Amino acid sequence: MLRQLIQDESGVIISAELVLVLTIAVLAMVVGLSEVSVAINTELNDLGNAFGRLDQTYGYTGFSANSNNDCKNKSFVHGASFMDSVDDCDVNTTCDMVCGAPRGGTEGNSFSHH
Repeated sequence: MLRQLIQDESGVIISAELVLVLTIAVLAMVVGLSEVSVAINTELNDLGNAFGRLDQTYGYTGFSANSNNDCKNKSFVHGASFMDSVDDCDVNTTCDMVCGAPRGGTEGNSFSHH
């Protein structure tokens, strides 16, 4: 029985074909997952650009209340404001994680706060 098992060659071609098919499938998965990774990084980079371009500048005016009888101030609150300056990676032209083909549009243009 052991001699018959050693001399049995049926299934050798099937296992070689299976190894070839699995190798091609693994290579295709590696290429596909690499493209998915590039696409996800590109979209996350776009999302980071959108957050960086948010203008957080704000301001509010103060108010005061005067007494009608003697024109004295009853209360007074100062106004305040904040100017959001452009940070290093707000305009993400030098911090790109993915080097893809250049596209048309506003990416790469300078952005200024109004």
